[in-house]
Amino acid sequence: MSSDCLFCKILARQIPAKIVHEDAEVFAFEDINPQSPTHVLVCPKKHFASLDHASAGEEASYRAVINTGSEAGQSVFHLHLHLLGGRTFAWPPG
Repeated sequence: MSSDCLFCKILARQIPAKIVHEDAEVFAFEDINPQSPTHVLVCPKKHFASLDHASAGEEASYRAVINTGSEAGQSVFHLHLHLLGGRTFAWPPG
């Protein structure tokens, strides 16, 4: 846990958020600036600044579309994925 991380503060219930899921490994909450009718952020409870900081031992294999770095749109440096739904999306996203 990082004491200056917005998402760690949400996890510690120091900042209010609408938590929609929590288990031993992850927590998920509604985005305060939704980009679709459903927009949930899913975060590991263990603090990683980005996907680059997670070790290979954390996950054996995966596919991820995650903002990593400020030029990709990451604004909170606690690893999180955006789960969006409820509208039509284009590919590629940017």
